Amino acid sequence: MDLRKLKTLIDLVGESDIAELEITEGDDKVRIVKATAAPVMAAPVTYAAAPASAPAAVPSAAEPIAPAAPVVPQGDVVKAPMVGTFYRAPSPGASPFVEVGQTVKEGQPLCIIEAMKLLNEIEADKSGVIKEVLVENGEPVEFGQPLFVIG
Repeated sequence: MDLRKLKTLIDLVGESDIAELEITEGDDKVRIVKATAAPVMAAPVTYAAAPASAPAAVPSAAEPIAPAAPVVPQGDVVKAPMVGTFYRAPSPGASPFVEVGQTVKEGQPLCIIEAMKLLNEIEADKSGVIKEVLVENGEPVEFGQPLFVIG
């Protein structure tokens, strides 16, 4: 595929509302996915009741509420390479590929992401111990979303 044509396609995706574009031309296949920043959500704020002797503290509208700092997992984060549905096991009723605390080797299957009726095995990119599973079985996942933490 011509480099100028590829650059034009990238520019078109970048300027439009399209999140993903896949084009097949003969034996060539190109997939362009727009990287989007994950939305930042503010943590819910709860107020405790003030003691009876003290006047109740009412937050003013002028005081900004700072969002909680995001928790950064310690270790190697395995991210979703595509958009799809996350499955921990190879089939319904089967035991999961991996559990928290289990030692994995590089290239070992961790999960499956189903995208457009295709099942894609996601493999460990390094050896280590599964510290955390960040997605529930059957949940939709986005491109680049953290799935596992390997320590």
